[in-house]
Amino acid sequence: MDIERFVDDCVTANTEADAQAAVLEVLERAVHRPRAMLQAVGEPTLADIDVMHRSKTLTIFSATWTPQMNLMPHNHLMWANIGIYTGREDNIMWRRTPDGIEASGATCLFEGDVAALSVDAIHSVTNPLRRFTGGIHIYGGDFFDTARSLWNPETLEEEPSDGDVIRRIFERENEQIGK
Repeated sequence: MDIERFVDDCVTANTEADAQAAVLEVLERAVHRPRAMLQAVGEPTLADIDVMHRSKTLTIFSATWTPQMNLMPHNHLMWANIGIYTGREDNIMWRRTPDGIEASGATCLFEGDVAALSVDAIHSVTNPLRRFTGGIHIYGGDFFDTARSLWNPETLEEEPSDGDVIRRIFERENEQIGK
């Protein structure tokens, strides 16, 4: 697995008419052999967001989740593609209602699996395993410079979020495991 070539292929695919589908094809090929991606990015040891590419039209990073880490419901306000290269990621899908949000489905991603999330998707994420999970996350915009929302996990009240809020959540997870 050549990470530079992977990123270049994603950037090129992002210029296609259906950018999300084209980028998803590149991601599917990349995580089809999850061990090769794991070797390329390294064994996860922290909750981390390792940025591979960031521009106004595309963000690519490796996200690693600590054992049994949870991320409350959140949106991205841009399309997202996720591919798992180690571990497992469980997603609860949410939808807006007149009273807030409610759960509307779930999906489990195992090593080698990919998922495409629409611009209006709201999801929460759990690593149900007692080991780290790693995935490649690709967004159709600047993930870190987009104001969006997350929902309080106890009250489901909507709150502001952005890349800095998410990074602080990952930092707290590392503190909890003593890293």
